[in-house]
Amino acid sequence: MSTAMNTELTVAAWPGLTPRLLTTGTGPESYEVYRDSGGYLPMTDADSLLDEIGTAGVVGRGGAAFPMAVKLTTVRKASLRGQDTVLVANGEEGEPASVKDRWLLRHRPHLVLDGLRLAALIIGARHTHVYVSDRAAAESIRAALGEVGPDGLDGVTVSVCTVDAGYVAGEETAAVRAINGGPAKPTDKPPRPFEEGVGGLPTAVSNVETLANLPYVHRHGAAAYREVGTEGSAGTFLATVTGGGRPPGLYEVPFGIPAAELIALHGISADRVRGALMGGYFTGLLDQRILDVAMDHESLRAAGSGLGCGAVSVLTEECPVAVGASVLAYYDRENADQCGSCFNGTAAMAAAAKALRDGSADADDVARLQRWSQVLRGRGACATLDAACNIAASMLALFPDDIARHLDQQCPGCDKAAFTALRPFEVEPQ
Repeated sequence: MSTAMNTELTVAAWPGLTPRLLTTGTGPESYEVYRDSGGYLPMTDADSLLDEIGTAGVVGRGGAAFPMAVKLTTVRKASLRGQDTVLVANGEEGEPASVKDRWLLRHRPHLVLDGLRLAALIIGARHTHVYVSDRAAAESIRAALGEVGPDGLDGVTVSVCTVDAGYVAGEETAAVRAINGGPAKPTDKPPRPFEEGVGGLPTAVSNVETLANLPYVHRHGAAAYREVGTEGSAGTFLATVTGGGRPPGLYEVPFGIPAAELIALHGISADRVRGALMGGYFTGLLDQRILDVAMDHESLRAAGSGLGCGAVSVLTEECPVAVGASVLAYYDRENADQCGSCFNGTAAMAAAAKALRDGSADADDVARLQRWSQVLRGRGACATLDAACNIAASMLALFPDDIARHLDQQCPGCDKAAFTALRPFEVEPQ
């Protein structure tokens, strides 16, 4: 069984929520509409805005949830010492199950550019880059830049860098390497981009959705930003939800809502839920505890999972062993082919998971997969190997009955038609 990609995308805000990031229009929001709604407000005090971003508790939406104010402050210090600095808006959405960044770039390019402008002014960057693989997103940003004009971003200039799509291409050092003229593949760290990035300069690499939150803080302040969400996860975020035979959905929701209610909003009843693939592919699998957790960073970490980029792929009829095998096979194909530990490790884990799915594995194979999922962590230049370890470890820990059935060659779903999607729960923007 493979999952046929449904290109119909439902876009909606949480009931009762006034959206901050989404719009209901079908095409790109124009400069006039965005400006007339309060966009591109002059920034008179970079220090005050930076303080507000910190007080608001804006964290990265790319997966790591790193505090935005800390990231900006680090690069701003270099600017205050007289160094040139650079800002990169990272819209290379490597997670196939996520669509939020590409949607923002296609539909709200001025919101992204406004956030980019504000961040650039804070860190003293005169030049910035929008880094994407989606050609339609690149065209949307270029068109928006034409509407703004050469002086519309307070002296901040913007280049659009387009690369081929790939899971590793969205990693921050891969973005810097590509903009510098190299392949879109990660590099060893240190140095990190804030130390030595684009052109060798201190560089802030920020996810597109993260930047898109800054105009709201600029316009309304930290207190208004914190009116929804939780103490540790303030504001709203974009959740990409797939699975259950439903068209994919992009929802703007407050942090802290019950995951069960988000799944219900997507049209999947709780009695059908077998588990979920969390945070795109990176965070791994979660069992039926998905129905008991809240959608915020703290709650999901406590459950042994994570929010990641906000993507939730709900498992209903799909066997979690087969889903895990498909994701591991994806990582085997998508690794950067640079680090021996990752190249060999993802291949070994993918082969073991495939054998388990197909009923040809034994207890020793499972033991090896378990060991690899622990000892291979942290060995690559990027997080691809860690992501593969997360998939393997969560599959083995949370679905022991399914593992046992596969060892006994008695999984009814896989006996009929195993889940074999090349890019599980992939979503395409509209």
